[in-house]
Amino acid sequence: MSFGMPDAVSSVLATTLDGLATRQSVIADNIANVDTPGFRAVSVDFESSLSAALQRGEMPTSGVSASTLPSNAPAGTDGNNVDLRQETLSAVQTQFQYQMMTRAVSDRFSLVRTAAGAA
Repeated sequence: MSFGMPDAVSSVLATTLDGLATRQSVIADNIANVDTPGFRAVSVDFESSLSAALQRGEMPTSGVSASTLPSNAPAGTDGNNVDLRQETLSAVQTQFQYQMMTRAVSDRFSLVRTAAGAA
């Protein structure tokens, strides 16, 4: 995702949207494999990498990545550890976060258009 001229806010928004999209994909994969024997659920963390970059004063245009982490949830008798309730809750939460970020991007573009028109 590109916003043209990169700045810190645009970079954070883009990185967050990318991380949330990755999380949505992993959750969908977990849910799709809820009945697959031996399947181990995975989660996504991009917030730690993003936070570390911001604390170092870096613009998160590169070096921020989403990492996948195996779930510690106990496995059933078939070796599968997907918790459908948890995955569904995570999917809803991630979708809400994604909507909030797309709204922030839209609001940012509106602000830039307004500022450009006033100049």
